[in-house]
Amino acid sequence: KQNASLDMDLLHSWGVGLAVRLQTGYSGYQGLFSLASTVADLHTTFFWWFPVWFHLRRDTGLRLIWVAVIGDWLNLVLKWVLFGQRPYWWVHETQFYGAGPAPSLQQFPITCETGPGSPSGHAMAAAGVWYVMVTALLSMAAERKYPAAVFLAVQVGLWGLMGLVELLVCMSRVFMAAHFPHQVIAGAVTGVLVAELVSRVKWIYGASLARYVLVTLFLTGFAVGFYLLLRAVGVDLLWTMEKAQRWCVRAEWVHLDSTPFASLLRNMGSLFGLGLGLHSPRRGAGSRGGAAFRTGCVGVSLLLLQLLDSWTFSSENHLTFYLLSFGKNAVALLIPTTLVPAALGRLFPGNKNQKHF
Repeated sequence: KQNASLDMDLLHSWGVGLAVRLQTGYSGYQGLFSLASTVADLHTTFFWWFPVWFHLRRDTGLRLIWVAVIGDWLNLVLKWVLFGQRPYWWVHETQFYGAGPAPSLQQFPITCETGPGSPSGHAMAAAGVWYVMVTALLSMAAERKYPAAVFLAVQVGLWGLMGLVELLVCMSRVFMAAHFPHQVIAGAVTGVLVAELVSRVKWIYGASLARYVLVTLFLTGFAVGFYLLLRAVGVDLLWTMEKAQRWCVRAEWVHLDSTPFASLLRNMGSLFGLGLGLHSPRRGAGSRGGAAFRTGCVGVSLLLLQLLDSWTFSSENHLTFYLLSFGKNAVALLIPTTLVPAALGRLFPGNKNQKHF
């Protein structure tokens, strides 16, 4: 056990050293790294990517949500099991550096996440979501019967773009001192595996409302039950909250929306909202609309989603915060799946029978 602890300390110290080198050598890229972390967050998938893909290719939109939700749920469970440290607090608490000074790590507004660190949720989300989008684009390219050389160039370009995005996300998480390198690598690999496995499940494209409700209840119940079981055997799953509050240089950088249960409720709200939207009696116009109609749906949906996103609420009462997070994400999925198509279908009934995408 002592050797294992020493091995982890060596791994962590190497990660801290890399973070210091990134912060000193690439300080001018702080804005780019912040953008990479923001884009990698699942919020971007729910509020930006999904509305576009749902009206471009319905099945890809559905796959995006299922991969995002299942992946982030698995990330939550893995974090509870693996007890991963985060650089911004580990560097202050470790005995690895002895009497000597510990490396100086900068912190940023998005550094102080409150959950365990392994595997990286951002790296996992980016890998899963981009894997879905790249495979969808390659499928669309294959349907166009491009010459072999052109299709190969498209493949290399798209996979290269995904690799570049994932590298930027991983570097950003280490730069921000939110994760160690091994945590972002684990997240990237796990994200691709989840995306590939979920993509092979065919029933997600025609799941009934009852199945959406059952899956939402199962995932929520399993996570809560697992949490209670671990607590019953003496495992403190909120151990990271105290560390975040103690070692974050600014108290306002510690956000409740980065806690495991906040993430769980947001994702379950998204899955539930998707089920409601797909099976709403008002839905129908969007599924029959032509190119112009669908483009309008995308534009209006994105506008309304940014208005919805501007709605924030206090985190003083945890239960209220979690319930509102669930509701907000459910509405975010209802907007592009049923509310906007139904409204535009009434305003422009003549567009329903145009040529499909």
